Amino acid sequence: MLKLIPKPLTYVLIAFFMFGIFKTLFSQGDSEGLRNALQKKALLVDVRTPEEFASGSVSGAVNIPLDRVEQSLSRFKGHETVVVFCRSGMRSSQAKDILVRNGFKDVVNGGTWEKVRDAKAALAPKK
Repeated sequence: MLKLIPKPLTYVLIAFFMFGIFKTLFSQGDSEGLRNALQKKALLVDVRTPEEFASGSVSGAVNIPLDRVEQSLSRFKGHETVVVFCRSGMRSSQAKDILVRNGFKDVVNGGTWEKVRDAKAALAPKK
């Protein structure tokens, strides 16, 4: 089967496939989903370490480090929508996966904490 596909086309197909994988792995979050979640007054969860959280985060966010998310599922209960975020979007992607695997339906990977902070500020009423 692969002998029928010219080599350059094979490389292009492999590149597109790999791009899809990397895009998923290194996603910076969903901007429209983030905006909608913030409008719903979602639970904001910074999954960075306590030290990172102490250096700055989104106002109103709680700190549940990635390595404690699974043991802290009870802290997410009762919240219809959850936004998780971190420094780069990697840990928040993992946190989202953990929450979805445990039955949480409306979980948004906000990407970086700065992106969530800025999105929240953009939705704030202008003075």
